[in-house]
Amino acid sequence: MLVPDTPGPAPAKMLDIEMLVCTRGGKERTATEFAQLFEPAGLKLLDIKPSHSPVCLIDACLA
Repeated sequence: MLVPDTPGPAPAKMLDIEMLVCTRGGKERTATEFAQLFEPAGLKLLDIKPSHSPVCLIDACLA
């Protein structure tokens, strides 16, 4: 799930808490955090496409 940048409740924020509790450092990310994560790997975030489910498709390419 993509965590919204806006304040307030969101299902992705609850999943983020679950990821922190159940994994070693796992977390859900905002679009900005995904872009920052991709940059050192030589990738550029192009688009984030919603789906009919709670998850989304993240489109990236080599920078």
